[in-house]
Amino acid sequence: MFTVRCILGTSAKYLASLPAWRQQIKLQNRMSSSHPVAAVCQLSVTPNKEANFSACKQLVEEAKEQGASMVFLPENFDYIGSSLEETLSLSESLTGDTISRYTQLARKLEVWLSLGGFHERGHDWESDRRIYNSHIIINDKGDIVSVYRKSHLFDVELPEKGVSLKESGFTIPGPSLVSPVQTPVGKVGQGICYDLRFPDLSLALRRHGAEILTYPSAFTVATGAAHWEVLLRARAIENQCFVIAAAQVGRHTEKRSSYGHALVVDPWGEVLGDCGGEKTGMVLVEIDLSKVSSTRKNMPVQQHRRDTSFYQSLEKT
Repeated sequence: MFTVRCILGTSAKYLASLPAWRQQIKLQNRMSSSHPVAAVCQLSVTPNKEANFSACKQLVEEAKEQGASMVFLPENFDYIGSSLEETLSLSESLTGDTISRYTQLARKLEVWLSLGGFHERGHDWESDRRIYNSHIIINDKGDIVSVYRKSHLFDVELPEKGVSLKESGFTIPGPSLVSPVQTPVGKVGQGICYDLRFPDLSLALRRHGAEILTYPSAFTVATGAAHWEVLLRARAIENQCFVIAAAQVGRHTEKRSSYGHALVVDPWGEVLGDCGGEKTGMVLVEIDLSKVSSTRKNMPVQQHRRDTSFYQSLEKT
């Protein structure tokens, strides 16, 4: 059995109304279950890093208060720049102020954090001036336990859809996948946004024990409307995993908007929570890992897979 609760409307745009918002939320019953609770967040960030952190902090605090043991934030949770120059100038290292504040927050609240896409300065920043798109997991002690750097970069020109972005122009592709991380909600395999389109990545994580696949994202409105839900459900079904996808929503800058619809999908492909396409907020979902084991037992897809040479046989003809 799953319990789902959507909490929408938290935003840095109306911090003044926060006390009333908190009072309203407290009137709802807290989640109570033997299953761990994940909070999946939807944000609408801007180039203002301080306002973005305030909005994220509020969501994390409320998620903890509502019983979440792990909070998932989307790609670009730190900021979205209005230009390439601003994007690069606002970037930091993992030892900078932004990640330090999140490690302190995790330690103070004793909650795990998935920071879905951080603008991390590259190792040769002074000469190269490029960044990584880094997905960071922090434990409840405030320790960084995993850093995955986005491996598939969004270089897409869709003139008829008004989409034009060349991520490789300023971002370094990650060198490798990272092993799934044991967390309070299950064993989490990390991806970021465009990685969602590459099933080999999710299959590799599944083979290494992932029970949850997570794709923090900032999908464009055009690609999101066409592909977002169907891709997330496909990754859940074919890997028989939960899929958690925190998302950006709404207008960030004059030139950039995101689709929203932060989703949680179960191993059967059922959508358990959807934050919608308009407001910031979060969805709280109980993660019952018996759903993973029963789905895999009843339909043992991985056991039915042929060996690697079988799938490569066409390449030899």
